[in-house]
Amino acid sequence: MFAVMWGRAMTETSKTVTRVDLCEAVYQKVGLSRTESSAFVELVLKEITDCLERGETVKLSSFGSFMVRKKGQRIGRNPKTGTEVPISPRRVMVFKPSAILKQRINSQHKANGDGSKTQAEA
Repeated sequence: MFAVMWGRAMTETSKTVTRVDLCEAVYQKVGLSRTESSAFVELVLKEITDCLERGETVKLSSFGSFMVRKKGQRIGRNPKTGTEVPISPRRVMVFKPSAILKQRINSQHKANGDGSKTQAEA
């Protein structure tokens, strides 16, 4: 239900969806008070964040997966000077959209009639 409301908010506007927008969507669709809606959204985001901090994968059915990947140390290059610089190991967060989300995005893309090809068509 959370992903559906978020997807709905994103398709109704062409702006960036914020926490406030998510809270408002919960308020409108679920019927909680604004305070409860805000607390609910914050709780969901905190749980996702806590799971990612622990290195767990967060999989939201029909939406996608958030995962943390470890990147090893490597040598980079300063583009201005060309000097080699070591890049320390780190963890990065990755989002992989589900096939359902990809399909919804691409069907919306085609409905807009902008003539762009999807990856499958290219």
